[in-house]
Amino acid sequence: MDRTSASPPTADSAAPVTSAPATADSALTHGLKQRHLSMIALGGVIGAGLFVGSGAGIAAAGPSIVVAYAISGLLVMMVMRMLGEMSAANPASGSFSVHAERAIGPWAGFTAGWSFWFLLCVAVGLEGIGAAQIVSGWLPGTPEWAWVALFMVIFLGTNLAAVKNFGEFEFWFAALKVIAITLFLVLGLLAILGMLPDTDAPGLTNLTGDGGFLPKGMDGFIIGLLASVFAYGGLETVTIAAAESENPVQGVAKAVRTAMWRIAVFYIGSMAVIVTLVPWDNPKVAEVGPFYAMLDHLGIGGAAQIMNVVILIALLSAMNANIYGASRMARSLVARGQGPAVLGRISSGVPRNAVLFSSVFGFLCVLLSYWRPDDVFPWLLNMIGAVILVVWIFIAVSQLILRKRTEREEPEKLVVRMWLFPVLTIVALVGMVGIFLLMLRQPDTRDQLRATGALTAGLIGIGVVRQRRRGNDGAAGIPAQRE
Repeated sequence: MDRTSASPPTADSAAPVTSAPATADSALTHGLKQRHLSMIALGGVIGAGLFVGSGAGIAAAGPSIVVAYAISGLLVMMVMRMLGEMSAANPASGSFSVHAERAIGPWAGFTAGWSFWFLLCVAVGLEGIGAAQIVSGWLPGTPEWAWVALFMVIFLGTNLAAVKNFGEFEFWFAALKVIAITLFLVLGLLAILGMLPDTDAPGLTNLTGDGGFLPKGMDGFIIGLLASVFAYGGLETVTIAAAESENPVQGVAKAVRTAMWRIAVFYIGSMAVIVTLVPWDNPKVAEVGPFYAMLDHLGIGGAAQIMNVVILIALLSAMNANIYGASRMARSLVARGQGPAVLGRISSGVPRNAVLFSSVFGFLCVLLSYWRPDDVFPWLLNMIGAVILVVWIFIAVSQLILRKRTEREEPEKLVVRMWLFPVLTIVALVGMVGIFLLMLRQPDTRDQLRATGALTAGLIGIGVVRQRRRGNDGAAGIPAQRE
């Protein structure tokens, strides 16, 4: 029997797409199993930002990067808890976009959804370029764009066929990433304890020597903090995928409840191991990545190739997940009348037009990196620089509003609850505003903030105009079933 008939209705399955009447195939299927969702949640926090991007943070903050990751990790935990509360109460493939529309109004759902779609599509291009550079290094003379095109075709086929295919790919990608990071942490702990052959326990030498715990002062710490905040991308995908799982409520609840230890172990634990073993000013930390620097420091043969394989897996996993997330977000927006109807058409439970459009847009970003590397492509990169913070603010404001409404109208749906509500929600919002202010202090991030601000303002303007034209001005509080 089709899962869609046996599972409880979600915001996605309860209403037809604008362009066509409801049919048996007009709703998304529930093809993701619990094992898929669990591994997507587990592997979603292990991305290329951890393996490569963290090097710049360590080079700037030194050993204090551990504290930076702990602070940003606490913020991300609160955001995920808020998102989990809303998603468990009303599962929808539009996730925070749906929640923002219900809490604030259609313009908010429009802005949050399309800005996140734009972020994911550009990220698909960036990840494709990164993966192609690794493979081209193994096979000199092969064009990078051709490898990107090949990866795009593979994941386009995966996402066009059925959601269970996406789930299987992500299950094994995530499993490989988890195995790699676990082996890395075990190896690092053995080295710290002096239990590896030909290695001595470093003690606190690298943590307190060579400039101390804050070698570049608070300015360096702030740079490291900003780098750490944007390394946590990918956590939101699990709430999008949950709407197509066998048990959306249980899946979201389990994923969110395990988020704390996953962040603590994979991110904060990795940073602690690296800066304990490797001097923070080792040039390889920033040049080729901290994980490679640690393996090389321990004399592990073939460290560069080992890390290249792990990073390639992380990049391909992110490409697959981002094509999926972008297509579901686009379909959700269209189902609520927030985009071109053609993108919302469902075939065999898959929004194939949305998958195709998102993939083509991502590949266009790749082509722009070759055609206009000095103007258009950097402009795109700056525009997505702070999008995730904009999304987090929508999540926090939506949770403030919807928590009170749900407690009043449907308290039984609060199977996941934000801790110490509303205090920690407000603390999280203050923290996000604080990050924006810190970004204004740094020349590089200031440009990103301006570009993201222009994108957000433009989307808000379009969203407000559309809302007024549809006669929905101030229409906060729409039911989840509209999607």
